Amino acid sequence: MVALSANSDGNPFTQTATVSNKTAHIAPRVGMVVFSCYPDDPRVRREAEALVVSGMHVEVICLQQPGSTRKDLVNGVSVFRIPITRKRGSPARYLWEYAMFLFLAGYKLFQRNLGSKYDVVHVHNMPDVLVFSALVPRMSGAKVILDLHDPMPEVFMAKYSIPSGHAMIRALLFLERKSISFADVILTPNAAFQTLFIERGCPKEKIHVVMNVPDPAIFHRTNGTPSRVHSRSSGEFILMYHGTVVERHGLDTAVEAVAQVRDTIKNIAFHVFGDGDFVDEFKRRVKELGVQDVVTYHGQVGIEAIAATIGHVDVGIIPNKKSVFTDINFPTRIFEYLSKGKPVVAPRTRGIKDYFREDEIEFFEPGDPSDLATAILRIHHDPERSKAVVVKGMRVYERCSWPLEKARFVNVVNSLLGRKCANGNSQGC
Repeated sequence: MVALSANSDGNPFTQTATVSNKTAHIAPRVGMVVFSCYPDDPRVRREAEALVVSGMHVEVICLQQPGSTRKDLVNGVSVFRIPITRKRGSPARYLWEYAMFLFLAGYKLFQRNLGSKYDVVHVHNMPDVLVFSALVPRMSGAKVILDLHDPMPEVFMAKYSIPSGHAMIRALLFLERKSISFADVILTPNAAFQTLFIERGCPKEKIHVVMNVPDPAIFHRTNGTPSRVHSRSSGEFILMYHGTVVERHGLDTAVEAVAQVRDTIKNIAFHVFGDGDFVDEFKRRVKELGVQDVVTYHGQVGIEAIAATIGHVDVGIIPNKKSVFTDINFPTRIFEYLSKGKPVVAPRTRGIKDYFREDEIEFFEPGDPSDLATAILRIHHDPERSKAVVVKGMRVYERCSWPLEKARFVNVVNSLLGRKCANGNSQGC
């Protein structure tokens, strides 16, 4: 007879089966580690819930934000939060926070691994060295996945204007190589990142692309109540930006473009959602250009509100400037707008051009407000042409939709575990 029970640690999330007085796991046990808040990080949330749906027990170790509990259960995912306050600041501040979280996450994994061992530990960067928090589970047989959301050297070069030969960048490159070597499998979200990591020594067969794409359960054509923007019945032509408000994301470029077109598009409105260290400068620029009447800043809102709001706007704006990082990045926001059938203006960068041709998205030259203004005017003046571009862009999105990426991700994990994959094979998923 098989009886279900909680583990000896009292955790109801890791059930076991008792068979002839022996204990065995019903399903593989997966630990995830991320230096952010759960379930706020969409990629981590999608991947954790995908593994739960596939029959695995998943535990996430993450940061604790004000008002959240130390332990939680979110859509079947067991969440353990570490009370570290994350503050934006200097590289030294980030490194201190990383070091503290690495130690505490490693200790939590050690505790959770006692008596009921992990089969897989899935670590999300940044930082890369967070993968070493999985040392004890790895020594007891767990497989380790390192999910490289972003290349740290390029992020630091772009964020702090550090040259590639700087000692800090050389150190980050060294730690990246060691982190990749430690892991059994590497995941990364786009082809440009994959190429970069391979060029820096990651074995080609070790790295897999699982793209950042919208969860269709959240981003579908009709979704809830939008965050407050003006009604379409007012006749406004509504632009939207959502994401982290940092200098490299080019909100100053977008504001300048809006200032250039406001006399032509009399009913234009620009709504901005997000938070970051560039908010004050963004607001200063809005005031300096005299566009306070057409630019509305909403601050940070939840992903469900973002998805609902997109359905009520006319154009999504991705105003990224060009840097060593943004040139190879692929903003998930592109697919979020296309999932709702909305035109999107994006910078002509390598990371985006890997997926979109010139007739499949509305490109502009990064950092050029006049070219961004021209792209906005094209959409406004020629809606039929814009609709044709959106249709082609949506086909690109459909080729990279979450059901396909989800199957790819789950197959990678199943392959690590030697389980049958979605395609029926046990190898090469």
